[in-house]
Amino acid sequence: MTPQPLTTSETIPEIDYPDSDGNPMSDNTEQYRWIVMIKENLEIMYADDPNVFVAGDLSWYPVRHTQKRTSPDVMVVFGRPKGRRGSYKQWMEDNIAPQIAFEILSPSNKDRRGLDSLEEKFEFYEKYGIQEYYVYDPDDLILEGWQRQGDRLVSILSMINWVSPLLGIRFEWVAGEELMLSRPDGQRFLSPVQLARRLKQSELQLSLEKQRADQENMRAEQEKLRADRLAAQLKALGIEPSD
Repeated sequence: MTPQPLTTSETIPEIDYPDSDGNPMSDNTEQYRWIVMIKENLEIMYADDPNVFVAGDLSWYPVRHTQKRTSPDVMVVFGRPKGRRGSYKQWMEDNIAPQIAFEILSPSNKDRRGLDSLEEKFEFYEKYGIQEYYVYDPDDLILEGWQRQGDRLVSILSMINWVSPLLGIRFEWVAGEELMLSRPDGQRFLSPVQLARRLKQSELQLSLEKQRADQENMRAEQEKLRADRLAAQLKALGIEPSD
């Protein structure tokens, strides 16, 4: 048997791919609130689709045998199953790159070092295939977005009522006002506390509706008992109830 030549990946020694980039997920409560809200509402949107993977602050390695990576605040991958991952190694994911990335700014993003980091992320996303990229500053209330055209990420001219082509979510935004996001069905993105309150209200409403239904059933049973007693009394008098 003629020996088969080794593939390139087999000849290059494997390296370590750290799960953490050493940076905190957020610098403050407001940045964290937005990251969690976007990530969890996208999870809810795609809860019934097993082939949409949503992650927050997960390292993405686009190329094997290099530690070049970045960690989007939130990323969405269509075509990959849900499940646990320490990092997103693209060559182990059918070479499917994340399609959407969100970044939420904090004060530390706005110094020179932070701006340089954002520029590096933009170049990374542009090079490795992100289709839609959104940056929101919850302190200065600034929203920016980019959409892929060919091999470039091109700025979206107006984000007012912009609808993501891939996600279908609406960016309800007015300059100087807090961003509101809506799902394709019109439901607003809510915080975990708001979602819990809505669930509690729904459960209370269902409980009240059940009580009303039980009361109606009880009244119907009482009316039937009264009708049956009256019919029995009439029969005792020799009168048929139908007469």
